[in-house]
Amino acid sequence: MNGVAQGFLVIGVVVLVGYFVGRAGVLGPHATQVLSRTAFFVASPALLFTTLAHADVGAVFSEDLVVTAVTSTLACALFLPVGLLRRRPAGEITVGSMASGYVNAGNLGLPIATYVFGDAAEVAPVLLFQLAVLTPLFTTVLDVLSERADGTRPPILRTVTAPLRNPIAVATAAGLVVSATGLVPPDSVLAPVELLADLAVPGMLLAFGISLRSAAWPLRRNETMPLLLSVVLIKNVVHPLLAAGLGWMLGLEGEALLAVVVCAALPTAQNVFGYAVRFDQGVTLGRDAVLLTTLVSMPVMILTVALLT
Repeated sequence: MNGVAQGFLVIGVVVLVGYFVGRAGVLGPHATQVLSRTAFFVASPALLFTTLAHADVGAVFSEDLVVTAVTSTLACALFLPVGLLRRRPAGEITVGSMASGYVNAGNLGLPIATYVFGDAAEVAPVLLFQLAVLTPLFTTVLDVLSERADGTRPPILRTVTAPLRNPIAVATAAGLVVSATGLVPPDSVLAPVELLADLAVPGMLLAFGISLRSAAWPLRRNETMPLLLSVVLIKNVVHPLLAAGLGWMLGLEGEALLAVVVCAALPTAQNVFGYAVRFDQGVTLGRDAVLLTTLVSMPVMILTVALLT
């Protein structure tokens, strides 16, 4: 229980700092875009590379990874008919889909896993699946959609090679190669990369906090409210229920079952908002989904821990 509160306290303080920085205007009117782009092009690739390069990829291929892969994919897919029925733009549908199944496994999941389970490795399958599959997939789709936003269709070759020009996808592939081969770069090479990686999480959190300066209450009545409520329902309710059901079917019990459910109950990651800003697709939905799912997830996670322990 203390781990849940600790994780939310960490994220809340940094977001609050960003909010006051935004109100003070010390970083200028384009601070959100600059921080988000810095995180996307520089810090996040460094973080993905270092995380995967040091990960024991083979050790996380277990029932936990199966639960994560299946339930996250289903959660993302469940949003698609909602967006299509509302006839929303493809970019906004993509952001909503990502927000429904992409959890805050880094700056919130790691401290919660450490304090609740005493082992940060419990969140490793989630990190691996999101870094190796969801992140490259969604950022590539957003990249292609952003190029079509001006009404022109990019060349087929440019569309096919989009992952090769995506720093997130390239860093993910490089990290997996290092992990699989054991060919770790020397410390003189890794040290600056790790230093840049430390900027990713606080950079995204500060950008998110600054964006709240001019944000209205998420549940205001407008065209995005049904989409936002759908994201909250899928992320905060359906996703953990799917994890509980599939985990039980695979024979998980006790702390093992609790771990996969708690990971699924994590709120939408700030990365979703960062990618939305970077590609200028569904920014309002991305920001509001992060905020509202984070507020709702705390009582959901506390209830989950209470019921399964």
